[in-house]
Amino acid sequence: MTAGTQRRVPVPEGLDGERLDAALSRMFGLSRTAAADLIADGRVLLAGRPAGKSDRVPAGEWLDVTLPPPPAQTAPQPRPVPGLAIVYEDADIVVVDKPTGVAAHPTPGWTGPTVLEGLLAAGHTVATSGAAERQGIVHRLDANTTGLMVVAKSEPAYSALKRAFRERQVDKRYHSLVQGHPDPLRGTIDAPIARHPAGDGRFAVVAGGRPAVTHYDTLEAFRAASLVEIGLETGRTHQIRVHMAAVRHPCVGDRLYGADMTLAARLGLTRQWLQAVRLSFAHPADGRRVEFASDYAADLRHALDVLGAES
Repeated sequence: MTAGTQRRVPVPEGLDGERLDAALSRMFGLSRTAAADLIADGRVLLAGRPAGKSDRVPAGEWLDVTLPPPPAQTAPQPRPVPGLAIVYEDADIVVVDKPTGVAAHPTPGWTGPTVLEGLLAAGHTVATSGAAERQGIVHRLDANTTGLMVVAKSEPAYSALKRAFRERQVDKRYHSLVQGHPDPLRGTIDAPIARHPAGDGRFAVVAGGRPAVTHYDTLEAFRAASLVEIGLETGRTHQIRVHMAAVRHPCVGDRLYGADMTLAARLGLTRQWLQAVRLSFAHPADGRRVEFASDYAADLRHALDVLGAES
């Protein structure tokens, strides 16, 4: 058995009565298979005793878990990324307009291009702070979400931007085309998010998950869909996609979260209609407020044109 990180945590109220493997999956972001393997390897104690994966966990009981060490990551190598546009750059930051099919940084299992690799290939410097595989990256967009990202070039900028995101001092605005017509037209979704119990890479609204708050405002209504502006108080993985699906208005084209792919095909979409359109924050060097905007990607614009022609 290899060494790992030892954690001792109480079972939260929202997981009272869950199976042990399901509780571990939600609490530590593991797949159900990985959780079951930890239990089988004797890495999990419930109330100080070994337990089986199907045992039920009572709220407040202590879990002692030895998590495996994370896989070693190496620094990314330069790799050209066509379509990666530089919106702004100075000695401390670079703001990019990310195309679809590009992740923020290398991750296990992702073989496609990344923002970080593209910047290095184009000769841009990035901060060396943070994990080896995500140097300079202070926030992320899903691979198939287009739009604005800021990357730190200097070490002070990395620290300042990480703090600004953590303290919710960065204003991020997204536009999304969602199925149907939200009612009310403007509202707030306040629902905790955690990994989906199925352990298949999705996230979901889950009792006991991490707090997540999304604000939306309808900009334009079409026959089958609505264009909404979205602001985030928190930055959970897939937050917009999960929350809009949870209120039965998934992002158009979002197969992972139950979108009607017939509508997506009619609009020529092969990914979710979601773009980070505005980004505003205090510049880490001098504190002045800077703001950047992004035009819709070509496939998103085409989808709107089709909807407009049908209305």
